[in-house]
Amino acid sequence: MELRGVGRRYGVGGPWVLRGVDLVLPSHRLIRVEGTNGTGKSTLLRLLAGIDSPTEGRVTGRPGRTAYVPERFPVALPFTAAGYLTHLGRIHGLRGARAAARADEWLERFGAAQHARTALSELSKGTSQKVAVAQALLAGPELLVLDEAWTGLDSAARTQLDLAVAERVAAGGTVVFVDHDPRRLAGAADDVYALAGNALVRDTGLNFPAGHGPRVRIVAVGPPGAAPPDPLPGGPTYERGPADGTVQLTVAAAHSDALLRALLAARPPWHIREVHAPPAVEGLPTSATGRARS
Repeated sequence: MELRGVGRRYGVGGPWVLRGVDLVLPSHRLIRVEGTNGTGKSTLLRLLAGIDSPTEGRVTGRPGRTAYVPERFPVALPFTAAGYLTHLGRIHGLRGARAAARADEWLERFGAAQHARTALSELSKGTSQKVAVAQALLAGPELLVLDEAWTGLDSAARTQLDLAVAERVAAGGTVVFVDHDPRRLAGAADDVYALAGNALVRDTGLNFPAGHGPRVRIVAVGPPGAAPPDPLPGGPTYERGPADGTVQLTVAAAHSDALLRALLAARPPWHIREVHAPPAVEGLPTSATGRARS
């Protein structure tokens, strides 16, 4: 997907919010957008998601399955939580039974299964946000656009969203996100851009540039002579250990839990011998240092 010379005004003939934006969004990519309030972050995300159209320039190559989590979720809709998700699943091409099953799966994953039959208008703000995130993930989007999607989620749901982001990228998707917490997915973003003065520039001054944030080292044992499954979440580096058949994988902390799940779910499964995690960083999934269950 590409943006070339894209601009967006406030209304007809109003001031420019964005102008001259050039951006390429490859697959298998996690992209963070930063900027102070009023610099056009939400406007850019709405253009990427196809919610708004540019005043000038062009957007090409938008994937067929694009999903968007807005900063504010519209709750005044005549659906229950499960009904809304099933409806959105059908719009995204899932058949009725499959759409309903996926709705239940994502509500369960985000800890909101007990609210499946609750009207959207009666949900708490936190549960509404879980529904907003679930609707974006249930059909496996190729482009996932998240505007402050973690805001309002409890700790367990934030961790699940971290994992879901890693899974989308590992599956070949593109994820673009904005979040007020600079530690959100620290070290996991492949590219970081900043908005200032209506323009979008690549940011190279972060505390955790891509590939240099907190890392987790996982020591695993697989079937004799087997290489780790490919692809793996987070694109870990790995090296073989001594003759005992161990493999040492190193990955950004934000992808560590998804990587562990992929190894354990492989057929035949890999056995996790050790997990060495960095000090905990708020907003990242963490794993215990030491022996891990297989």
